[in-house]
Amino acid sequence: MQQVSGGDGIAIVLLTDEERRRALTVICDEPIQQQLLLRLKAPKECATMLPEALLTLLPSTYELMVFGLYDGQYQVAMMGNDGETVRLRMSDAVLLTLMSDIPLYIEEGLMARQSVPFEEKATGIAIPINTMDVGRLKLVMQKAVDEENYELASQLRDEIKRRHSELPQKS
Repeated sequence: MQQVSGGDGIAIVLLTDEERRRALTVICDEPIQQQLLLRLKAPKECATMLPEALLTLLPSTYELMVFGLYDGQYQVAMMGNDGETVRLRMSDAVLLTLMSDIPLYIEEGLMARQSVPFEEKATGIAIPINTMDVGRLKLVMQKAVDEENYELASQLRDEIKRRHSELPQKS
């Protein structure tokens, strides 16, 4: 997990495939970042917290599946053997996986499209713009304009326009 410089409380979590060849970036807000850090630094202290207590009530037959991307958000389903499905934010799915033995899977084609080669000692992280919400895209676009990086600003503008054209129109 890496704090984003100038990111207004957001962090990036880097998930890798089992072979550690490909990596997927997940944007987390500050509350989820704090929960992840707490469980990474002091997992024993978390054992009696409410989320961990509630996890003991879940059957162990659940799994998490990242199956798509819509409007800058990964689509994640928590599925049980009984066919019951619950949708989650990707950052919450990462937290749930960290807290439990519930596996997190990603559809193979989505991993191929969204991931980048994993480098253990990389100094930077690539964040696909299609995983950023429109509000954040607008902030980054304004920063690019302020820094006279017009090529990036144009790419961000095009992504924002594409998203608006894909959203269902209100009647």
